[in-house]
Amino acid sequence: MSLNWKEINLILDELELPGSQIQNAVQSTFDVIGLRIHKKSGPSPATKQLLVSLSQGACRMHETFQLMPKSSKPLRFAQFLNSRVVNSWIEEAVQLGDNRIIRLKVRRGEFRYRLYIRLWSNAANFIVTDEDGNVLDAMRRLPKKGEVSGGHYAPEENSAGIGSGREYSVRDLPGEGSFNSKIDAFYSEKGGAVSLEVLREKAKNIYEGKIDRLQAALEKLRLKETEYASADKLRESGDIILANIAAIKPNDLWLEADNFYADGTGTGAGAKVQIKLDPDKSPSQQAQLYYKQYAKAKKGLDNIRAEIESGESELAGIEQKLKLLLDEENPLVLAKLLKAGGASKGSGAKSGTMPVSSKREKQRPGLSFKRGDWLILVGRDASENDALLRRYVKGGDLWLHARDFPGAYVFIKQRHGKSFPLEILLDAGNLAIFYSKGRNSAGGDLFYTPVKYLRRAKNSPKGLVIPTQEKNLHIKVDEKRLKELENCRV
Repeated sequence: MSLNWKEINLILDELELPGSQIQNAVQSTFDVIGLRIHKKSGPSPATKQLLVSLSQGACRMHETFQLMPKSSKPLRFAQFLNSRVVNSWIEEAVQLGDNRIIRLKVRRGEFRYRLYIRLWSNAANFIVTDEDGNVLDAMRRLPKKGEVSGGHYAPEENSAGIGSGREYSVRDLPGEGSFNSKIDAFYSEKGGAVSLEVLREKAKNIYEGKIDRLQAALEKLRLKETEYASADKLRESGDIILANIAAIKPNDLWLEADNFYADGTGTGAGAKVQIKLDPDKSPSQQAQLYYKQYAKAKKGLDNIRAEIESGESELAGIEQKLKLLLDEENPLVLAKLLKAGGASKGSGAKSGTMPVSSKREKQRPGLSFKRGDWLILVGRDASENDALLRRYVKGGDLWLHARDFPGAYVFIKQRHGKSFPLEILLDAGNLAIFYSKGRNSAGGDLFYTPVKYLRRAKNSPKGLVIPTQEKNLHIKVDEKRLKELENCRV
C-alpha cells in the first residue's frame, strides 16, 4: 500500500525540510534511493536519512531509521544527484495539492533546481529539473512522457490535475513516536514482503511468457520431426521404381508393385504398394526425384532434431533461472537480478546469484560487434542467418542485407526508447557488404527493415526471408571503419 496525500502532508510537516542541506545520495536498487539530510536544530545538529521508494504498491518518502544497503556498484541516478544536487540547500518542500507529487526547491550556489517525487504506484518517478521545468535527469527515464534529459516536466502547469478531490485519512499505525517512525517500522516489516511479491510476479510475467513461446515452438518442431521421420519411405519408393522400370509405361500415374521392404527381409514377400508417378518424367528421373526428396528430408530431420535439442536445453535453462529468481528472499537482490536479465556472478539462489552468462549467449552463432551501447550481429551463411532469426533477434531489431550480392544478414539490436544512429547504420552496412560476395567492390546498395517486417516464403531454403517496408542505403566501403569494428568484436 502506498502513501495517500494526507499522510504525505503529515510526513512533510514532521520532517521540516526547509533549511536542511542534502549531503549524500545512496541508491540501493533501481527504485529505492536514500538522501542524507543535515539541519542545525537548536544548539546541536540533526541528521536524517530520507528514503524514497518508487516500488509498485509501496511508493513513499519518509525518514528511515534502518541501514540503507548500498548497491554493489554505483547506480546512475545516485551519481547524478551526487554530482549536481548534493550540497544544495532545501528552500521549499511541499506537496502539489493532493496529487501525491512532492516538490523540493533546492539551491546550490547560484544554481537552483526542482526535485519532483511522484508517488503514484503505476507511474512513480523522481525527476530533477531547472527552474524552467527543463528535465536534467530522472530516476526512471521515460522518453514518451518527456521524463528524460532534455524533456520538460512542470506538473504545476496542469492545474486541473493538482486536485483529485478524493477523501483519505491518515492510517492509525501501531508503535510510538512520529508518523515517520511508524511508517518506517510498518514498511520495514511489511514493505519488503510487498516488494518481494511484486518482483516475483514481474519475474513470472517475464519468464513464463518466454517458456510458453518456447514450448509452442518446440511443439511445432516435434510435428515437423514426425513428418520428416517418414523420409525412409521416399528412398524405398525410389528403390522400388528402379526395380520395376520395365513395368512402367509412358503416362502411367501410379506404379503398383511388391513392397520388398514391407517385412524387412528383401525377399519380395511383402504386401503390394502404390507409388505416385509424374507422367512427364522417365522412370529413372522419377526415382531420382524420390531420392532427392529423401536427402532433403533426411537433412531436414537432422536440423529439426538439433533445433529440438537446443530448444529443450534453452527451456530447461529458463525454467531453472525462474526457479532461482522465485527462491530469492532478498527483494533488493531480486530487483538487481531482474534488471541484469536474471544473471549475476556466482551461483546458488541462497546467495542471490546465478551464472554470469547463459549457455545460449556463449553459443550465439555468427559474429558479434559491440559499438558503444549498440550490439551488431552478423550471420555469415544460411545456417547462421536462420539461427539468428529464430532465436536471437526480435521484431524491433533492424535487419540489413546487400541488395545485389548474396551474403550475410546483419542485425542491429534495438535499444528501448532509442532510434538507430547513422553511425551504427554505417557500421552495420559496411559489415553487410564486407560479409557478402561483393566484399571486393568499393561499395554497394543494401536494404534494411525491422525484423517484424520479414516473412518466410513457404518451402523456401533455410534462412531465406522476404522483406517488406524496406528502405535503401548506399554504402561506400570504409576500410578504417572496418578495422575499428574488428577491434569491437565480442
